[in-house]
Amino acid sequence: MTAIAVPKLIIHGGAGSTPDSKGTEAWQALHRIVTAVYALLESGESAAAAAVRACTLLEDEPCFNAGTGSVLQSDGQIRMSAALMEGEHQCFSGVINVARVQNPILMARALQGQPDRVLSDRGAAELARELGLPVYDPLTEARLQEWLGDRRQGTTKRMAEVTMGTIGAVALDRQGRLCVGTSTGGRGFERIGRVSDSATPAGTYANAQAAISCTGVGEDILDEGLATRIVVRVTDGMTLREAVERSMAEGVARRRDFGAIGVAADGAIAWGKTTSVLFAAYHDGEKSGDTRDA
Repeated sequence: MTAIAVPKLIIHGGAGSTPDSKGTEAWQALHRIVTAVYALLESGESAAAAAVRACTLLEDEPCFNAGTGSVLQSDGQIRMSAALMEGEHQCFSGVINVARVQNPILMARALQGQPDRVLSDRGAAELARELGLPVYDPLTEARLQEWLGDRRQGTTKRMAEVTMGTIGAVALDRQGRLCVGTSTGGRGFERIGRVSDSATPAGTYANAQAAISCTGVGEDILDEGLATRIVVRVTDGMTLREAVERSMAEGVARRRDFGAIGVAADGAIAWGKTTSVLFAAYHDGEKSGDTRDA
């Protein structure tokens, strides 16, 4: 592993159908968080620590669909999923359909290096108790009103629109290590027991060459094996940008709705989308920016 001089960071807060679907609040939050977390990388923190910190801050922003502000499932309950994967040892961990915790990404981090690294519902609940995580209600009034409105109208349209608020972070540290984290509240109004892509290698994947976090319609991401596909393409010789662009072109051809962000071991940062907008911000070591003009 070769040390590098300049760490890299990119984070996302989902993808959407219109640029105004979240307003300025999300963009402001993304820039605030990317600035704070990049400072950690500059000070020598690991990629894993940076990715987890970015995800916790994003989970705590109610304008995103992860942690506080997660959408409700068909029975009116919130169940969240999160995953973490560090590239050096290619270690994946995650929780699926966990309830009543503030930061699911902390549970994914706790499972790194454990013999059982992906836990669902009851197992995840037991893990939360073992970790001593306080009981927390992530429900916001806005999400509750969205759910009630959809029930009254007999439609899931509005909930489907806000599901694009999945969050994620990809970091490259001064030691050349990559790490990616992704967290989501799910699709909204989904059948109980539905598994999101976020806590699978389709939505969150890293090795020593590249790391990718995805957002969008989970089933589309699963069908494409999107994060893993992009990472494998980089491993096989494509540049990160080439791998992302080819994967997005395939998604467009198959009418998929998703986006992805990533960082490669050579320091390249890339993103792509099949939707109208991808809510993402980055710091390339010289400046911060976002994806509004991309």
